[in-house]
Amino acid sequence: MTTINLNTEICNQLSCLENFAMKFTADQEDANDLVQDTIIKAIRYHKLYQQGSNLRGWLYTIMRNTFINDYRRDGRRRNILTVTDDLSAQQLKNSASSNLGVGKFVMEDIDKAMGKLQPEYSVPFLKYVEGYKYHEIAEELNIPIGTVKTRIHVARQSLKFQLQMYATQSSSVC
Repeated sequence: MTTINLNTEICNQLSCLENFAMKFTADQEDANDLVQDTIIKAIRYHKLYQQGSNLRGWLYTIMRNTFINDYRRDGRRRNILTVTDDLSAQQLKNSASSNLGVGKFVMEDIDKAMGKLQPEYSVPFLKYVEGYKYHEIAEELNIPIGTVKTRIHVARQSLKFQLQMYATQSSSVC
């Protein structure tokens, strides 16, 4: 069978292909796309058709396989989109790079606030931030542990007051 004869036979099967495609898709536009894809594949692989065999069955097999492959491909696409739709604002925030300039200004403000603390408050506070325990700070500075706790508390309150603008910004972002 020549390519022209096969093309003519395929065109004679158009109405059957359209009806079969509607059973798969239940949508006229999708059915037309499926028929078109089937015809393109049949023409592309016409050398695989064995003359004398059931042409309609061959075309139906191509259509069924095309529909299944497209359905699977679309299912994978939907799964990918579903995963990205579930991203929370916190996940997006964590994946984004931050503005290093803003961090520099924040650190400058912290340094200024620390500079305003008297040494008897800043030294115990810095030691605590560095990871020293209360009793270690008390031994090193040769002051009672209660005094260490009080000075750290006063330093925290002073810094909290001086840096309160950042507290309101961070609570509005989250």
